[in-house]
Amino acid sequence: MNNNTATPAIPPVVVLPESEWVGIKDLLKEVKDTLQTKNESEINSQWIESAKARKMLGVSAKTWQDYRDKRVIPFSQFGRKIYVKRADIEAFLQQHYIKARKECAV
Repeated sequence: MNNNTATPAIPPVVVLPESEWVGIKDLLKEVKDTLQTKNESEINSQWIESAKARKMLGVSAKTWQDYRDKRVIPFSQFGRKIYVKRADIEAFLQQHYIKARKECAV
């Protein structure tokens, strides 16, 4: 009789002293934090095209042109192409952030 039922494989177990495990966890957390910081800085240093920047701000083409004319947000221009750093848009939005008022008891 042929028994084709496979027995589940038992995963290998590694035993470490607690101090080693704590060191590995701390190192992994440090690597994770470093990668998050790097990703955030890479995202903020990205150059985005004018149309996408305008959509992020939710403004019309005329308002976006006015912002550029008045140098409200820094930008670069190569020929007819305009680019803006994502960090500059985020900074502009943060500067114009309006916090909600606490409701007053009447």
